[in-house]
Amino acid sequence: MFSGRRLHLDGPLLIGLLVLSALGLVVIFSASGENWSVMARQGLRLGISLAVMVAVAQVSPENLRRFSPHLFAVGVILLVAVLVMGAAGKGAQRWLDLGLVRFQPSELMKLGVPMAVAWLLTRGRVPPRFAIVLFALALTLIPAGLVVVQPDLGTAIMLVVSGLFVLFLAGIRWQHVLMMLAAVAAVTPYLWFRLQEYQRQRILTLFDPWADPMGSGYQAIQAQIAIGSAGISGKGWLAGSQSHLEFIPERSTDFIFAVFAEEFGFIGVLMLLVLYLFVAGRCLVMAYHTRGTFSRLLIGGLALTFFFYVFVNLGMVSGILPIVGVPLPLISYGGTSMLTLMAAFGIIMGLHARRRLMA
Repeated sequence: MFSGRRLHLDGPLLIGLLVLSALGLVVIFSASGENWSVMARQGLRLGISLAVMVAVAQVSPENLRRFSPHLFAVGVILLVAVLVMGAAGKGAQRWLDLGLVRFQPSELMKLGVPMAVAWLLTRGRVPPRFAIVLFALALTLIPAGLVVVQPDLGTAIMLVVSGLFVLFLAGIRWQHVLMMLAAVAAVTPYLWFRLQEYQRQRILTLFDPWADPMGSGYQAIQAQIAIGSAGISGKGWLAGSQSHLEFIPERSTDFIFAVFAEEFGFIGVLMLLVLYLFVAGRCLVMAYHTRGTFSRLLIGGLALTFFFYVFVNLGMVSGILPIVGVPLPLISYGGTSMLTLMAAFGIIMGLHARRRLMA
């Protein structure tokens, strides 16, 4: 079996990623109304992302650890630049337009935050002291706060979660966990009133989408109709009525799972979950067999964050979580998110491939 040792790649993980990505191209073709140009653009983005993954896998663990704080600092500067001169679109200011390239710095921080927290925690003893826990929380909350202002609540939540996963994997004490929960409970009323009106409405819609079926509840209702009408085997590829009649908004991006579920049914959804569990599980196994605290924390944090992405997207589309605008990893249309994900998997493979050197 291909192992990719010379390129520091992991065969089983690479196969899982390729299968998921190929499945994404199939679903995007249907969700886009059988648009070949859309699928070709996504295929090009996939090729670039895979090349980035291979390139990142060649970076040594020592260099990753050394450059982690610098990557974090650059990301924070770019987030501030977005607030000052960022490009606006769809009611948000999230992008930096550099002429040839337009990108979201918040995507960079999906790598920067867990890398910086892992770097911080390996500079002292593990489990960390309370002062280090507070410092790690600051590294997590500062970029998350800058992203909330854009506004992009979904990405901000992901940044917080990615930092917390690394912190918990470091063996944070239960007393510290309880203190953090108490702090969250204390500031929740303040945070509620600081949310944008549409963000509060999305949370309220979770409990009763039919209160405004043609407004705030429309996306959730149409997605649930698509999923519920699929049955065991689905309606068949290219035969989803809700998607092809354009009832499902954002059907190529955030709500692509509704298209997939309608066309492939319960069996297809089950197979998709197995694929995601395989990828996340393989990463956690790699973390277990990797030597070096930095490598273990970073691989484990990235793996858990990846699966949390999946959980949030499936939850918001199926109506058990509020709509927060999180794409389905490796399936949804888009380039920046895929590039970040593949870079993360390149980090995971590179750290695992050099596990003996980090002993």
